[in-house]
Amino acid sequence: MCHRPVRFVPVFDRHHVTPLTPAIEEPQIHESAQGPRVTPAASRTAQTPRPVPGPRPVAVPRPGRPGPVRPAPAQRAPQATPGPVPAAPAAPTAPSVSAAVPQIQLIPASAEGALDAAEEAVDLLLDTGRAPGDILVLTSGDPHPWAAHELSFGEAAYWALHDAGDDVFYADAAQVQRAAGRPVVVFAVNGGPVESVAGALPVALARAGALLIVCGDPKQINSVLGAGV
Repeated sequence: MCHRPVRFVPVFDRHHVTPLTPAIEEPQIHESAQGPRVTPAASRTAQTPRPVPGPRPVAVPRPGRPGPVRPAPAQRAPQATPGPVPAAPAAPTAPSVSAAVPQIQLIPASAEGALDAAEEAVDLLLDTGRAPGDILVLTSGDPHPWAAHELSFGEAAYWALHDAGDDVFYADAAQVQRAAGRPVVVFAVNGGPVESVAGALPVALARAGALLIVCGDPKQINSVLGAGV
């Protein structure tokens, strides 16, 4: 009995891995043989800059078509310029009461203490900024020791100090007519006849430019200068 030949079919074995065929490596070409590499940014073609437009040509009028000619403006006749208007005279201003009438300050003191009160008033004036040449001190009784000392050198030297006006000047109230005016006058009623005081106080008020300080008996002073002192 004849048997057919048996064909052996290969069975795939999943555990059997066919070795991979090694990849064919491409031959490495050296950079010097290929030439320098070109980056993508450099491979782009540079754009040519746009030409900068030059100044516009001046418009030239077309031949045969002249533009309209404007007539010259007519000259105006010169107008008369008005002259300066004279200003109205200013109304006279009334003089200030404070500038015309000095302030009066009364310091109550006895005849014996009037000179000391006057010295304290002078010291206070100097401490508050008054210049020594702004102050005139008058005495109705005994003269101030400074005046007695300066008079010992003679009348001419004494009044020369008054005319210089550099320091506080002390004088007798009987000589108030000769003394020049100063911003502040200090009157010390330290004695003397009542008639002499009554005659010297109004003159002392006229000599004071801004302030009259009277040191003495308030009743006597008010009877001469008024009850409002």
